[in-house]
Amino acid sequence: MLVDFHLLFLYRVVVMAITIKGAELPPWLLLVFSLPTRRASQRVEIWRKLQRLGSVSLGNSGYLLPNNSSNRERFEWLATTIRGYRGNASVVEVQSIDNFSGSQIVDRFVKARSQDYQELLRELRQYGSVSRANRSSSRLGRLRQRFQEVVAIDFFHSPLRERVEALLDHLQNGDQSSPPSKEPGEVARKDYRARLWITRPRPGVDRVTSAWLIRRFIDPQARFLFATKNQMPRNAVPYDMYHGGFGHRGDDCTFETLQKVFRIRDRKVGVMAPGSRHPTRSWPLLFTSLSS
Repeated sequence: MLVDFHLLFLYRVVVMAITIKGAELPPWLLLVFSLPTRRASQRVEIWRKLQRLGSVSLGNSGYLLPNNSSNRERFEWLATTIRGYRGNASVVEVQSIDNFSGSQIVDRFVKARSQDYQELLRELRQYGSVSRANRSSSRLGRLRQRFQEVVAIDFFHSPLRERVEALLDHLQNGDQSSPPSKEPGEVARKDYRARLWITRPRPGVDRVTSAWLIRRFIDPQARFLFATKNQMPRNAVPYDMYHGGFGHRGDDCTFETLQKVFRIRDRKVGVMAPGSRHPTRSWPLLFTSLSS
């Protein structure tokens, strides 16, 4: 289904707008859910998706993510999936947890990502121990892709991030058998002309404004399609699809990732970037930019 993102944006932001007057968002989102005992395979599926989102477990209480519009959208999407399996699920904003301080929760996120980075370091060192003639450039590419996936959920910047990146760069620069793969900031715009751009159903403000950015500054002939990971057409460009393509990287939402990757410095884009992250506070600025 091709989408008119301008109309969709107007509906979500104008018709469904929620006004928050001077109130700070609670810092955390909590997903609480239950599944029927006979849904063992679905339980494993949900657990794996929670891991990919970078959430941390509170035992039987549920799973936490930092509170922003993108994480809310992802938790709500997962809650919808759970209900489709005849389970119960709710997404709750949490101000504080009585037996965990804010710093303790942050430490849990950092520890989880540090474990991911440690595993990457182990694999990179193993890769580096092989003679250059026997190294697989495709394997190094997969390790870099995995690194980018971890960075996307490294919400509080683990100190190991720079070590992994430095080792990746060292190994890549030392491998003369094939040219280095492009870094996120080195894409060629000509490769993204007249393309089909694909994203998940039920877009939030980040993905709607990203579509505007793509059409306005990257690919004037862009077409857009909603699809699941099992329905992706060949040669489509995914954005905010969880895996591959353009999405969240570190603290950047999809809109900001596209802005940086394609080096877009237009004034309107600078206005819209914070709105993509916190739409309920700054949607008038977004509406003004979209309409002009």
